[in-house]
Amino acid sequence: MSLARRSTLRASAAFALLAAVIFPTPAIANRQSEILRSRAADELYSLDREGAIETFQQAVAADPQDPGAYRGLASAYWMAITFKRGNMTIDDYLDGVSRSHRSPTPPPPEMAAAFNAAIDRALELARARVAANPRDAAAHYELGATVGLRASYIATVDGSTMGAFRSARGAYDEHEQVMKLDSSRKDAGLIVGAYRYIVATLTLPLRWMAYVAGFGGGREQGLQMVEAAAAYPGENQVEARLALLVLYNRERRYGDALTQLALLREKYPRNRLLWLESGATSLRAGRSADADRYLTDGITRLATDTRPRMYSEEAMWSYKRGLARATLGRNADAQADLQKAVDTPGRDWVHGRSHLELGKLDLKASNRASAVEHFRMAARLCESDNDKATADEARKLQR
Repeated sequence: MSLARRSTLRASAAFALLAAVIFPTPAIANRQSEILRSRAADELYSLDREGAIETFQQAVAADPQDPGAYRGLASAYWMAITFKRGNMTIDDYLDGVSRSHRSPTPPPPEMAAAFNAAIDRALELARARVAANPRDAAAHYELGATVGLRASYIATVDGSTMGAFRSARGAYDEHEQVMKLDSSRKDAGLIVGAYRYIVATLTLPLRWMAYVAGFGGGREQGLQMVEAAAAYPGENQVEARLALLVLYNRERRYGDALTQLALLREKYPRNRLLWLESGATSLRAGRSADADRYLTDGITRLATDTRPRMYSEEAMWSYKRGLARATLGRNADAQADLQKAVDTPGRDWVHGRSHLELGKLDLKASNRASAVEHFRMAARLCESDNDKATADEARKLQR
């Protein structure tokens, strides 16, 4: 794959990071709509997606002029599409795996149509409010958040970096305007800070393109702005903490990420994916025993949870716990988990990494022929899903 193509994929994944910051935030609606939107957001973060969609629809009915209700409804449809694709984990936004370089699978037509109808209406209402009162910080906030959601959808669902780039600029500008109108609005620093961080991590050609387009950079400044939003007692505090999970993992500040995860697990105990991320982050931190504990707890929760699974979720649970147990020297248990991972439907990179670990276990057992076959499979699968680092490691071990 060419450098330009890899850069484009990384940029697309970087814009997708903003998916964590576009859920319903500051209110400019009637009280009933506010209550319903808050309830729907809690349902969404608890993985009760169908309930969230229904509650957002009730919020729309309670105040048909509330752009935040329509934006919340659009975000629920966006999450449903992403959930079906299986790219809702932190791994999808780290350097090892950014995005598959295969053409994205089109979303279900009815779901895409529902998203577009909701986001179009949200944009129409938000623009009208800004036009009616250009000095209203809340109106600018709503418009920026809505444009930001569209940028995230274009990047993650349509797979268009340039399209996302154009929308992202609008979100950035609107939230910079919020901070000019009201310097106390630290919550507006979430989108601005996240984009500043993203721009600073792009390759030089893309970074210059972002500067020319009007984006600011600054990795540390961007991260500090997101941290300030997470500390600010606004309605988007949870969204800021979710964004920090990605940023802290990218910065290898795993202890800080685990602190945020502890807060989120306490707030959303029905969101089993928070246990998956706690285990995965513990693994990156070298805390394999903690990882095994989180993952075993999560697998127990999964077994009794009748709600829909994210695509590749069961394979991911097995792979992560298998990796933790291999690191702990529990080879038989690790092999059982890893074999289950490759036998369960899932993303190619999850299967590929599972084959890599099975190959390493075979090497320990002096079963070289089987190890080479696992490494061959790992290289092929990971290469197909844009996990170049693992593919290179597998080819090196195969030789």
